[in-house]
Formats: sequence, C-alpha cells, structure tokens
Amino acid sequence: MPTSSGDPYETLGVKRDASQSDIQAAYRRRAKKLHPDLNPGNKQAEQDFKALSAAYEILRDEDKRGRFDRGEIEATGAEKAERRYYRDFAGADAGAGSYGEGFADFGGDDLFAEFFSRQRSGPFGKRGGDIRYSMEIDFLEAVNGGTHQVTLPGGQTLDVRIPPGARDGQTLRLRGKGSAGDVGVKAGDALIELHVRAHPFYRREGDDIRLDLPISLREAVLGGKVKVPTPAGTVAVSVPMNSSSGRTLRLKGQGVARRDGSRGDVYATLKIVLPEQQDPELKAFVVGWSAGKDFNPRQAMGV
Repeated sequence: MPTSSGDPYETLGVKRDASQSDIQAAYRRRAKKLHPDLNPGNKQAEQDFKALSAAYEILRDEDKRGRFDRGEIEATGAEKAERRYYRDFAGADAGAGSYGEGFADFGGDDLFAEFFSRQRSGPFGKRGGDIRYSMEIDFLEAVNGGTHQVTLPGGQTLDVRIPPGARDGQTLRLRGKGSAGDVGVKAGDALIELHVRAHPFYRREGDDIRLDLPISLREAVLGGKVKVPTPAGTVAVSVPMNSSSGRTLRLKGQGVARRDGSRGDVYATLKIVLPEQQDPELKAFVVGWSAGKDFNPRQAMGV
C-alpha cells in the first residue's frame, strides 16, 4: 500500500476527481486495516496509518484540497515557501540590508533565496501536521459521555474525554498530539473522528431516545407499573389500562445527556407480546369472547 508517496491521492488510492464520499470510504477502508490497535508492534503499519491520516486531512477539507491541487500547500498541509531570488532585494535600502549583493555570484540560487526570505519573514520552520484517527465508541458512551483510550503512533496511550451527547462523525481535537514541527515550532494536532456503534434497542433522534417497549397482554388490558431501561438508568412508568401496541409513553429528562447537565427525553412505544408457548386458558377465553369477533382493528384502513 503506497502510503508514503507524498501525494495524498496516491496514499488514499483515489483518483484526483474522486468525490468526498469516495475519499471518506477509501480512508475508512484502509484505516481499519492499518490502525495501530489492530497491528501492535508493527512499526510499518504505524507509519502507513500516520501517512494515511495526513492524506485524509488534506482531501477531506474542500479548501485544503483545492489549495493542494493549486500547489499552494504541501501534502503535510504546510504552506509552501515562496520562491524568492536575490534580485527581489536589489532595491532594498541600506538600513534593511541588501542580501542579494553579497550572494550575486550564486546567480539567484533558490536555496539561499529561500533561506533569506524566511529569515526576513519569520522563524525558519513549519508547524507539525495534523494527524487524523478513527475511533469506535459504544452507543451509551456517546450518549452519556465518558473516557476512552486511544493508541497513537509510537505506542503512546491517551485517555480521550468523550463529551456528553457526542455524535457519529464528530471530530475531537487533541492539541499538540499530531506530527512534530520543526525546531522551535509547535506540533500539529490529533483529530479523532468518532464512530458510534448501533445499540440493540435504543434509537437516537437528536437529543431524544426511542425504543420499543414489550408489554404483556395482561399489562396492556389492566395497565400497571412497568420498568423501562433508559440511558440514565431504569425508570418505572405507568401503562394506562386498555393500551394498544403503538401507544407511545414519554419519559422526560431520561434521554441524551447535554453539556449543561440536562437531558433529552425517552419515547417508549408499547408492543404487546404474547408468550411463546400457547396458553390453553387464554385461547379458550378468546374463542368465547363474543365482542372480539365483531371488533375490526383495520377498519380505518378500509379493509
């Protein structure tokens, strides 16, 4: 896998006219194979993953991608140094210093021109590049917040704080944990893109949670208290008498955690479930239930 070519398109294995969805798919496909957690002790995999993340950081951003295509930035995301020559300083006054005069014999050598250009404009060096990672977290970890460990290239393990209410695709920034910069220049950042695993019965809608709540026929007919699991803990709710499947109960403040300490709501949709084994007594009752013979629950559908 050519992950160190210096061309982010080649690193990701996509064409130069690839769509953003193609770029994201290529990154995720390769990142799953190269992630350090899946290749412990494999230094080459670490380097390849590092290069892959740097390439994705360039191409996922429309502005950075355009600037790279135009030759304005390098594959690392750093600004390309301006190409200046000794003659650019020929008109400089004596107080500012005329660097070109002392190096006229080099015929405008790019190396010296770049060196003096940098000396006049600022520090000789560039900021370290950002590195992008992909991290899977559990559904409840995203909803409630928490701490998750991530392994960086080189084996360094960090505890990453997952904010309450984190969303799938959200990016966390760890400042100074990216590629090292030149001497005297700060390192880049680590950008961690979150991918939330699906939950067996919770479904998220913004800050609210929905789930199907199984109830017995007895609970549906007679009503009563039932326990409902929520991200904030188990809650007892009242099921009204004569409740049908599809009826939805609202549990306030039991949903997705917010940064201000509040929570969204939970919506539990009732679903009547009969015992797996047939109950002769229940069958005999239904057979003799005369009112049930005339009741058509599909009447509103015209059938």
